[in-house]
Amino acid sequence: MAYDERLALFRQTRLNPFDRGEEENGPQEGKTPPQHEAKPELFSGNRTHSSDRTMDLGLAEDHFSRPVGSFVASDIEQLKLAIEECKKLILELPEHSERQKDTVVKLIHLRLKLQELKDPEEDEPNLRILLEHRFSKEKSKSVKQTCDKCSTIIWGLIQTWYTCTGCYYRCHSKCMNLITKPCVRSKVSHQSEYELSICPEIGLDRQDYRCAECRTPISLRGVPSEARQCDYTGQYYCSSCHWNDTAVIPARVIHNWEFEPRKVCRSSLRYLALMMSRPVLKLKEINPLLFNFVEELVEIRKLRQDILLMKPYFITCKEAMEARLLLQLQDRQHFVENDDMYSLQDLIDISSGRLSCSLTEIHTTFAKHIKLDCERCQAKGFVCELCKEGDILFPFDSHTSLCHDCSAVFHRDCYYDNSTTCPRCARMNERKQDEVSDVKDA
Repeated sequence: MAYDERLALFRQTRLNPFDRGEEENGPQEGKTPPQHEAKPELFSGNRTHSSDRTMDLGLAEDHFSRPVGSFVASDIEQLKLAIEECKKLILELPEHSERQKDTVVKLIHLRLKLQELKDPEEDEPNLRILLEHRFSKEKSKSVKQTCDKCSTIIWGLIQTWYTCTGCYYRCHSKCMNLITKPCVRSKVSHQSEYELSICPEIGLDRQDYRCAECRTPISLRGVPSEARQCDYTGQYYCSSCHWNDTAVIPARVIHNWEFEPRKVCRSSLRYLALMMSRPVLKLKEINPLLFNFVEELVEIRKLRQDILLMKPYFITCKEAMEARLLLQLQDRQHFVENDDMYSLQDLIDISSGRLSCSLTEIHTTFAKHIKLDCERCQAKGFVCELCKEGDILFPFDSHTSLCHDCSAVFHRDCYYDNSTTCPRCARMNERKQDEVSDVKDA
């Protein structure tokens, strides 16, 4: 008999004969089902045939179906006794034998039932708030996770667990009251900035040889607990607060253009993950020389400047608003607001080349709408007033230059060869002088 068939047969025989009789024939008055024995026999010594294996497993002893009324302490004790006998029997049976496999299946179901009695799911609230965490009860039973508090595996099939909707801190239900770490999202909300010094170490002696987070005694020799350094904060942590996770460090990116992931503690990992898409890095102030060494940054800056010049066309164009062209940058909203703020994710994508490809494609789409597809946008173009020749010019064209005072557009060569002032600025100044003189005459 195959393993799946035995498991199906096991499920069919979960209900004891007395429960089946009541289900089929209805409860019989005056008859009380016999009580379970305190200690079940797991195997019958003389039975070895596969067809009798279900009886060998002691399935006539009903450890799974709920009897009339609630479980009491004696039911839990029965399950514990059955679990212990299963464990002993697994060790005694031949390795990889059919009977040992059947006993393992039996043990799993007994443990599931015991956990169900000890930790009833219906008693747990769906939402709990603690230290600014907003914990939501998880319904997934198959995803393997690790508890951030006790560092052990969360068995979703038999254990209730929660995830913070803000910082994604995961923990067992039983570990909730032991949490001492506040939600990292609150720190992101109140302090949206990075540590911009590379691994600012202060020394383990300055930490009093204790974990920077939970204050557990630590040492470099690993006694009583190993000291692990976080490359982001520069501080040392215990193995419960530092799992040797890795992340890209913002300070190393900005100063060295280095993207190699470094080991960080758990709180830094969550903080960096939440800050990843936030545009808080003003590169021209933090490290302006970076543009001299990274050509990709110069290219991205030019594309962003062009998009900002295209934005006025779109917000005054009905067709562009209906097509929602600007929503193509909804994941990088800061690209349509300024050209000097970057997120850590932007820099990572620039290094990999992904951002250059996607932004060039969006730039081409925007330019096509203004110069070819939309007559209203075409009508807002410029003619070079210096040479009065050539096609219609737009401020984002590569061969044009803008007057810094009036934003008029000229051919680049014409603009730099011109020794006089901007013709448009001259007309505007002349008009202002005429208006002043008219007021005086009146």
